[in-house]
Amino acid sequence: MTETIGQRPWMTTPQAVAVLDALEAKGGPGCARFVGGCVRNTLLNRPIDDIDIATTLTPDEATAALEAAGLKAVPTGVEHGTITAVADGAPFEVTTLRRDVSTDGRRAVVAFSLDWAEDAQRRDFTLNAIYADRDGTLFDPTGQGIADARAGRIIFVGDAMTRIREDYLRILRFFRFLAWYGKGEPDAKALAACKALRDTLSGRPAERTIKELLKLLSAEEPRPAMTLMRETGVLGKIMPFCKDLDQFNGLVEIETSQLFENDAVLRLATLVPDDQVSVAKAAESLRLSNDIRDRLVAAMGKTPRIASWMSPRESRRAVYQVGVRAFTDRVKLAWAGSRRTAALPPDRRRRDPRRRAQRPHGRRGAARGRGLVDRPRLPGRQVLGHREAEGGRPGHGLLSGGFK
Repeated sequence: MTETIGQRPWMTTPQAVAVLDALEAKGGPGCARFVGGCVRNTLLNRPIDDIDIATTLTPDEATAALEAAGLKAVPTGVEHGTITAVADGAPFEVTTLRRDVSTDGRRAVVAFSLDWAEDAQRRDFTLNAIYADRDGTLFDPTGQGIADARAGRIIFVGDAMTRIREDYLRILRFFRFLAWYGKGEPDAKALAACKALRDTLSGRPAERTIKELLKLLSAEEPRPAMTLMRETGVLGKIMPFCKDLDQFNGLVEIETSQLFENDAVLRLATLVPDDQVSVAKAAESLRLSNDIRDRLVAAMGKTPRIASWMSPRESRRAVYQVGVRAFTDRVKLAWAGSRRTAALPPDRRRRDPRRRAQRPHGRRGAARGRGLVDRPRLPGRQVLGHREAEGGRPGHGLLSGGFK
């Protein structure tokens, strides 16, 4: 039975219709299909970030077709068969069906194809090799993509070792997709391949590495994937300075259970050295942007000292010295370092009888952790959590959790 996702709003926008009409005017009906994340996320009822289109047209043919329709075609990766169609300011990545001729693990030489199944065989995971016609009809050349997507199975297309040798960054993509879409036990063959080929990550372009890592860290629950990265030795290859995941686990616990945010950069801060000189060196090796580097360096500052017994006046003075973001980053990192149940899986944390005792409690000099919010409009309101006017009971207005 043929499956369909139906015609979704993102498929019927004037911009999407204009691009498909232009391509089909050249290549005929069915020459272009949606593919990848837009299809996968729609199937899983997840938000759509961008729209990718696969086509039987060559890049030159697709460019000519788009320009004939008055649309813009940008040659973003012509050597790999990719152009970007721009319709009324909206971008669509259009890629010709292809197969790999040769690859060095970073760059591939491709040959264009007319075979949808052949194109599917060179994609990374089965859940990313699902195509959809403009009416929503699904095509699953591997025969597994739809079922794997719904079951949360991150499975390489074909042989895992072969797929990784085509692009070694697929090791990180495996863990990233595991964090975002994985359910249950990870695929044993995929894990074994990632572990066996982990040395290939050494010397890879740092910009691509950190891009994948930040996407992983922005997932709602990245802890199981990060634990597997550490156990397989993959994390040590890209971040040899990362000693443990204790503070990382603590921060994710706080963010998901009390702050309701996923701060990928602050999560990254728990994985780098905790002094400003070393973190600057780590930032350079990872080729971090200047903004991220500066934020990490500021978060590792030791003065002024942040302590749980600081009064609102002392808290405000510290904010003026280092800024709101650096202050709250330091507080969150200190709070994360004090957590003890952070590494437990969510269902166990709910049942764990120790959980009540381990929550921040109301001893003198402490406020509950859930009061932590950024307060940019200072000094008109309190920095953290405290509801009384300044001059109230001393020692209230900062987080507990036992940090000093």
